[in-house]
Amino acid sequence: MIVCGDDALAHRLAGELHEVYGERVTLLVPVRPDAPRTPAARTGRALALFGRVTAAVTRTTGSPAVPAPAATDASGGDGTEPTGTLRVVESAEADDRALTDAGVERAAALALVHEDDETNIRAALTARRLNPRLRLVIRLYNRKLGQHLETLLDQAAAVAEPGIDPEKLDAATTVLSDVDTAAPGLAAAAVAGTSKVVQAGGLLLHAVERLPAPGEAPDPGLCTLALLSATTGDPAGCEGSERSGEAGPRLLPDDRTVAAAVGRAAVTLEAVTPAGPAQPAARLAASALPVASLFSRRLRWSLTGAAAAVLALALASTLTTGDHPLHAAYLTLLDIFAIGDPAVGESTGRQIIQILAGFVGLLLLPVIVAAVIEGLGTFRTATTLRRPPRGLSGHVVLLGLGKVGTRVLARLRRLNIPVVCVESDPEARGIAVARRLRVPTVIGDVTEEGVLEAARIDRAHALLALTSVDITNLEAALSARAVTPDLRVVLRLYDDDFATAVFRTLRTAHPAALTRSRSVSHLAAPAFAGAMLGRQVLGAVPVERRVLLFAAVDVADHPLLDGLTVAEAFHPGKWRVIAMDGSAPARSAARTGAAARDQGWRLDPERVLGPGDRVVVAATRRGLAELLGRGARPGGARPLGPGDDLSPPGNSSDGDRG
Repeated sequence: MIVCGDDALAHRLAGELHEVYGERVTLLVPVRPDAPRTPAARTGRALALFGRVTAAVTRTTGSPAVPAPAATDASGGDGTEPTGTLRVVESAEADDRALTDAGVERAAALALVHEDDETNIRAALTARRLNPRLRLVIRLYNRKLGQHLETLLDQAAAVAEPGIDPEKLDAATTVLSDVDTAAPGLAAAAVAGTSKVVQAGGLLLHAVERLPAPGEAPDPGLCTLALLSATTGDPAGCEGSERSGEAGPRLLPDDRTVAAAVGRAAVTLEAVTPAGPAQPAARLAASALPVASLFSRRLRWSLTGAAAAVLALALASTLTTGDHPLHAAYLTLLDIFAIGDPAVGESTGRQIIQILAGFVGLLLLPVIVAAVIEGLGTFRTATTLRRPPRGLSGHVVLLGLGKVGTRVLARLRRLNIPVVCVESDPEARGIAVARRLRVPTVIGDVTEEGVLEAARIDRAHALLALTSVDITNLEAALSARAVTPDLRVVLRLYDDDFATAVFRTLRTAHPAALTRSRSVSHLAAPAFAGAMLGRQVLGAVPVERRVLLFAAVDVADHPLLDGLTVAEAFHPGKWRVIAMDGSAPARSAARTGAAARDQGWRLDPERVLGPGDRVVVAATRRGLAELLGRGARPGGARPLGPGDDLSPPGNSSDGDRG
């Protein structure tokens, strides 16, 4: 496995492939041509991450007493060098020479996770030429371009080697966006705090955190996905970290463990429903007339009253003169706009109605002028940023409109959640999106006094601090909590230890408020690792500082599932079959009939899984590796079988930190 990049995602991905899946990994790190070939030239976060990887390499290659796990190389034969190692290769750019030195011609997969889309595309084209059978995983922010690139690279592989079948994952190209992977979790944490939704092919998996009544075990719902930490009220608790021990979160517990977890909150699967083709709310709103955006509410009521007055006068004219309703309405409008003949010599009723119509016309004139002025003002301010309304409340304050903030903003607006953005750079990527979506935006440094107050933080529902600077996010959270102690806060933090310390401190200082810390690289790394190993990871649900994966697998390709019932295929702390994959076509009559008996996608525990089934499983990262036969095992060990105990010593959730 080759990983190209030098940011948090690249290092987390390389570490996960090496430590969790036991793969031989080469990390291709870009350096400046004039820089000295030493890690000392690096600064900031990159220096810390490079130091961690260097330490991992030193531990791996410098400890011959530790047996290396057995594996096979890309060609299917025995590897000629120790497996499970991690090495670092430095190069000015990912060109032909650098990729060749990294072993791209013999590699099984290559991940290009530079922050620059152009760099990733150039390296992908080069790698596909050097190795048509290479599995490519590309990080791109531009989703439309990514769809075209996938097709192009797969076609190039098919032309180079006509026998390649992309469906067999020999030369599959997968384009992912770390931002898109993390955006749903960040938005859900801010809006609902505990609810999580994962789209698994043709299904929607609804999960929620539930806190049971004192002295009671949590309600398992459809099934219990995780038990949260038991140290909620303990200031010394270490939620989700390796120091949590038995008090930490337990992923995929069995029924006995859930029943014994009295008083502990749990993440439960509440519903599994088909993902129907519902029309987005944004599209429905766009199809309607934009009257609400053009005119104020008071003006709309004034126009409605004037229209009602016209109808009343037309009806009175019809009743008093016996005229046709349409003709009576026509005469009424002429009288209102003062272009009708005076009703001299006509009936008294007609004269009175004409006088009233003229009076209504006088009242309607300022309303028409106001409508014109407001309409022109709306178009004039369409290119400017809106200011937060004075009476705004219950909104989400979004700090930072970079790549992550822009995606989260778009997702919140699709959910019709009111948002106020705060950005220090008037030329930031998301400013144009906020202007187009008519989202109120405050331009200013959040560390300056009065910026959060201008965003109406005192009446906000939640704060989403998504800048790329941890200290800025923390300062914004502390300032917001000083104004509103019970404010829901979601922080984007890079460093794990720092995030754990911040979470514990904020929870202790404000026990009644909800605090969440999320890392984009932590949420995205499992999906990238899964794509490199040749499978489709559908989504990830963060459980405190750990992560639970959802993946779709074919039963025929996995002996640990084939021939077992749903209950027998469940390995606590490892994996659990959740539902049938609704996006896969029926492959046999037996599968079709069985699927029809699974009402609401809830599988019968006695249902036998067969070769024609494709199922959605919830798994830990290490559990998914063992399920697919990729887990590290001592050299010469036999393959795992259905009756094997896969539980490692100690906490079964170790190594699954988010």
